[in-house]
Amino acid sequence: MILQKLKGTYDDPYSVAERYYAILSALNNMRLTDREIQLIAFTAVNVSISIPAVRKEFCEMHDTTPATINNMISKLKKMYLLTKMDNKVVVNPVISLNFDKDVKLEISLIHRQAPESVSEKLSN
Repeated sequence: MILQKLKGTYDDPYSVAERYYAILSALNNMRLTDREIQLIAFTAVNVSISIPAVRKEFCEMHDTTPATINNMISKLKKMYLLTKMDNKVVVNPVISLNFDKDVKLEISLIHRQAPESVSEKLSN
């Protein structure tokens, strides 16, 4: 087993959330766009993207439109990354963290060997 430690320091919870969701996307081969990762991170930090002031802030921050947000929300809900709770669109609780605190990740990449074929078992 190889152990490697990486450490990053970030200025705000949103930056930590962006890195976290980018790592999840990469490890799970989700192929999320940068803007989709930004939306998930922004939603996680702000609790919900359903609040009009929060949507407006995201649009201004990332120079995008409410229609684009709606399209991304639709896609991310189909992927179960965003969900609706109490009539608000939120990050799925399974992948939602408190980004006001430090985040420590442990990543295990398991090398799975292919099973021996029956002929290999019989020849041994």
